[in-house]
Amino acid sequence: MEYIYAGLLLFRAGKAIEEASVKKVLEAAGVKVDDGRVKALVAALDGVNIEQAIKEAAVVPMAAAPVAHAGHTEAKKEEKKEEKKSAEESVAGLGSLFG
Repeated sequence: MEYIYAGLLLFRAGKAIEEASVKKVLEAAGVKVDDGRVKALVAALDGVNIEQAIKEAAVVPMAAAPVAHAGHTEAKKEEKKEEKKSAEESVAGLGSLFG
């Protein structure tokens, strides 16, 4: 994640996103730099219109949470009642062992 932040920081500062620049930003933040990840980031961002990508990412609609159906909740209530009943039966069975 910090590699992406470094790239975005350089972009916002108007600097070129190059390996040396990304390394400097990460080192300044106290991150142990992995050269392979830096190279991968720079290669992945080559030719990408970052401004457009940010705009598109900001517009993505959030999916609404699914609504539980009434029948589904009733089934769960019945299931809980059955579990409770079987637990009570188990306790009653244990009581008969001790007289």
